[in-house]
Amino acid sequence: MTAQRSDARRNYQRILTVAEAEVAAHGADASLEQIARTAGVGSATVRRHFPTRQALLEAVFRERIENLCERARRLSETDDSRAALLDWLHGLVEYAVSARGLADALTFEPPTDQPASHSCGSALEEAGTPLLENAIRDGAVRPGVTFHDLLTLSVGIALATEHHSEPAARAERLFHLAVEGISPVQGATET
Repeated sequence: MTAQRSDARRNYQRILTVAEAEVAAHGADASLEQIARTAGVGSATVRRHFPTRQALLEAVFRERIENLCERARRLSETDDSRAALLDWLHGLVEYAVSARGLADALTFEPPTDQPASHSCGSALEEAGTPLLENAIRDGAVRPGVTFHDLLTLSVGIALATEHHSEPAARAERLFHLAVEGISPVQGATET
């Protein structure tokens, strides 16, 4: 029984390692069959560990999402709530642009009143909401702006720029344009 468990752990790690490379190369549409072949396991083994494409994508991005969440916690302790929120959102957009497939993974999670437990989107929401609430409280962001508005905006920027010749530069420009849209006064300073 212990040998089976260690085989299962090795298979899981091998599948995840291959999936990370495939998602980096092909985005969220990476072939599950190709992942299985490259990992040296059957398709059923991939599906046993990752019953859905979303579950696989969540696992691929988990560590990096945790880093973004930790960054949000650190930034929530700063005095300038607007700068903290924009710094974190900028990091989210940069990561979504550079990590092929992340924006697609986040689009699978429409906003609901009941957050999905342990998902990338719910982890980001839990970490980023205090930053948004602080900025709204301080008058740095318009009341009524929701975390899902900001996540949708970030994902939209990443998806809209992924096929540009310079996606990071285009995303940067769109991010700065969007910031003026969430500022409480016209002509707010740039981030």
